[in-house]
Amino acid sequence: MRKAFRWLLSLVVLIGTLTATGATAGAATAAEPDIKDRILAIPGIRLIEEKPYTGYRYFVLSITQPVDHHNPYSRATFQQRFTLLHKDTDRPTVMYTSGYDVSTTPSRSEPTQIVDGNQVSVEYRYFPQSRPQPTDWSKDDIWQAASDQHAIFRALKPVYSKNWLTTGGSKGGMTATYYKRFYPRDMDGVVAYVAPNDVVNNEDSAYDRFFRTVGTKECRDKLEGVQREALVRRTSLEKKYQEYATANGYTFTTVGSLDKAYEAVVLDYVWGFWQYHLLAECSTIPADAAHATDQAIWDSIDTISGYSFYTDQGLAPYTAYYYQAGTQLGSPTIKQPWLGKLSRYGYQPPRNFVPRDIPMRFQPWAMPDVDAWVKHHADHMLYVYGQNDPWGAERFSLGSGARDSYVYTVPGGNHGSKVGLLPAPQKAAATSAILRWAGLNPAPAKPQAPYDAKLDATPLNRAAALRP
Repeated sequence: MRKAFRWLLSLVVLIGTLTATGATAGAATAAEPDIKDRILAIPGIRLIEEKPYTGYRYFVLSITQPVDHHNPYSRATFQQRFTLLHKDTDRPTVMYTSGYDVSTTPSRSEPTQIVDGNQVSVEYRYFPQSRPQPTDWSKDDIWQAASDQHAIFRALKPVYSKNWLTTGGSKGGMTATYYKRFYPRDMDGVVAYVAPNDVVNNEDSAYDRFFRTVGTKECRDKLEGVQREALVRRTSLEKKYQEYATANGYTFTTVGSLDKAYEAVVLDYVWGFWQYHLLAECSTIPADAAHATDQAIWDSIDTISGYSFYTDQGLAPYTAYYYQAGTQLGSPTIKQPWLGKLSRYGYQPPRNFVPRDIPMRFQPWAMPDVDAWVKHHADHMLYVYGQNDPWGAERFSLGSGARDSYVYTVPGGNHGSKVGLLPAPQKAAATSAILRWAGLNPAPAKPQAPYDAKLDATPLNRAAALRP
């Protein structure tokens, strides 16, 4: 009897051991593969670099894209850079673009913090690290770029199956809008910050009205005085500019001459101040420009506009932007009557900032098409503008066909305006909408991830030049 009992006990233990071992093996088999392996298993995606960041996995990647999405089976392809800030496949995903190149330092857009999600950051086609060789510039247009985003979304959606939002600031906000216009079913929501909307390229009176009233008269007078004095002293300051260019190896082939480059920098001065500075910072502007030293005028212009930008070396990274501005996006022209006859060239067109061997032809129908679509078909779209940001003088607006979409303005805000700077009622409404579109509980209406000084303190793609 005892032998029979011991035999039975041994059998139970053996069965339990086998069951436990089998369960462990089964769990290992059923476990989800590493996220890097899942991403790299997607055709066309390759790893450039992985960087550590606590609480996330961060990858710098590239994807093979057709140069022409109208002809995707052509042999003409290029490698487009993008990054992935991976949180969890069970969280929403935000597709971010600046509309320019992509940073390879981990960062998080405001909507990503609000939804505590993953972020896919996309470099815009034809910027230096995502430029086809040879380069067919006619394919640098808003539909092709939207199709790049569509391809990335389709590739990643099987891995990140929860809701997706798209976002961007300035040209990135424009890019997010164009993506929604051409592929309206991809994204569950759009958050576009300070996005210009130049519907009729040759009608820019809205900017003139803006500059007549922005800020205070005292501040406007100070800025206009420095700008005017920089042109009055053109001879002495251009001599200093030539010395500066020679010392740094700068040249002026694209814009045409040092004189054209100098004036372009000076004419950006007032615009640049209001784009990136606040009214309180007017105290840093020389109060009596006529009696200020050459160095004081030089320093103020350089701090706000940047003398290096209109050199060949400063313009080269932004050829793709100026090409688009001169073919589809449009560009502002303002009169600046306080300069009188001191200006020789006025606001120069984008053609002057693109090498002459690149052909350009403007398409006046591109922006009216997008504007009409937003007015009549906007759905789950949020626009945030700054009251004192020049780029908001021509902005997107919503018509009777818009659904669950909003336009908000940050009082006194500049080109860095965001949801978190809105008045409390609008901030709560905007945050609630973002959470709702992400498929999350909209209450309480506050970011679901705590603020991270490294991830979240990411400025817009700022440069001292007249571009969004």
